[in-house]
Amino acid sequence: MTSTAAATAEPNTQSIATQDDAFRRLACLGIDPNFAIPGRLVVTPSVIDGGEGFVRAAIAAVGGFENFDAENDPDEHHDFGLVDVRGQNVFWKVDGVDAPSHNGIAMCQTGFVGSQ
Repeated sequence: MTSTAAATAEPNTQSIATQDDAFRRLACLGIDPNFAIPGRLVVTPSVIDGGEGFVRAAIAAVGGFENFDAENDPDEHHDFGLVDVRGQNVFWKVDGVDAPSHNGIAMCQTGFVGSQ
């Protein structure tokens, strides 16, 4: 019996960055990307502890983040960053997950907003 391994295509960096940016802008700023992008935004307890105004400021800062460079985005996926919110470091991360177990969604984005 002969078997052939399915070729795994390299991820398209630009497509990943575009999807990650679109998800952040939709989840954080309400900007419609004009294409379906299922997902959810998770805010960590450490951000929530800052109060409603802090949470809103953190989410807005994450949604508006555009300072990607070779040092903070070596894979060029636009999936991680650090923003300053009222003198506090707030880290964010977007994960794209193949999610057939997530109610049949083929791809699901999850954004995490948290602080140290």
